[in-house]
Amino acid sequence: MVLVALAVSFSVSTAIFDTTYNGQSRVDAELTNGADVTVTGPTARPPSTKLGELRGIPGVLAAQPMQHRFAYVGNDLQDLYGIAPRHIGEATKISNAFFGEGDAKATLNALARTTDGVLVSEETVRDFQLRPGDQLNLRLQFARDHQYHVVRFHFVGVVREFPTAPTDSFLVANNSYVAQQTGEDAAETILLRASANPGAVVERARAIVRDIPGAKVTDLGSVQRAISSSLTAIDLQGLTRLELAFAILLVAGSTGLILGLGLAERRRMFAVLTALGAKTSQLGAFLWGEALLMLSVGSLVGGLLGVGVAHVLVKMLTGIFDPPPEGLSVPWGYLALLGVSAIASTVLAVVAVRLYSRRQVLETLRGL
Repeated sequence: MVLVALAVSFSVSTAIFDTTYNGQSRVDAELTNGADVTVTGPTARPPSTKLGELRGIPGVLAAQPMQHRFAYVGNDLQDLYGIAPRHIGEATKISNAFFGEGDAKATLNALARTTDGVLVSEETVRDFQLRPGDQLNLRLQFARDHQYHVVRFHFVGVVREFPTAPTDSFLVANNSYVAQQTGEDAAETILLRASANPGAVVERARAIVRDIPGAKVTDLGSVQRAISSSLTAIDLQGLTRLELAFAILLVAGSTGLILGLGLAERRRMFAVLTALGAKTSQLGAFLWGEALLMLSVGSLVGGLLGVGVAHVLVKMLTGIFDPPPEGLSVPWGYLALLGVSAIASTVLAVVAVRLYSRRQVLETLRGL
């Protein structure tokens, strides 16, 4: 049971940690790129003029425009993102960790209900000692004269991270309100969610926006390979496959092989029991009972221990992940395969010992 518990613990902790790590690495790339495929361009010739064509690309599930402007908060010039709060999640992943309240749906709903609402970074909230409902007078550039004028907003929540946003201070507001106040409804960024190979979508998108000066199309895969500023840039795919394959062999060995060897060493006991009149079903009860006890208790203890170890490992890397993971990612498919391997090896060991014990009793006793 101790061997099974240790093997299962290693397998479970490795699988959960690697899955969480790889998933968070993708989240980091999604945060940087914004979506599976992102199209950016200047305000003068925004890619939103091609929104209909971009939505019609085969393999595109959703396309959402996002304004990228600038606003003065006091003397500090910050990035301002204008979004449709109720629809932005159709094209990109919006995590609870992006917001100070820890609830993405509630925060975006609050922004949608407040026409002049704005989400502010934690740094700005601390600097200006803001409270929900406070009025903010921001200066935005107007289309009519290209000068910055004061626009009134109301603070509705804290935003920590946002797709394509920088790591320092920035603002998120309703795109309809920003367009109304500035007289410019252009969206400088288009976020595309792709169902098929993003590479094909990228090529079609580039062909569509090739006549827009300064337009740029990026995909999630290229950004994930290019990121090299944090530990999450390390690709663990190859190492993960090696570890998980070794974990399956380890579990199979600790269940089937060790059980089989242990039972084989006690063949004299089985021979004596048979000579004393024990039935095959009675011998089978000994074998199956021991195997079930070893497998069930060892797996339960090992599973709990593995989850605990994975939780500690992920917690240790919370400061590196940006944003941190919301919870552990459990690879249920792999764990099911692990369970099947453990059960199959145990059954194989018991069946092999039962067949071995059916040899002639006298022959077995003489051999001992």
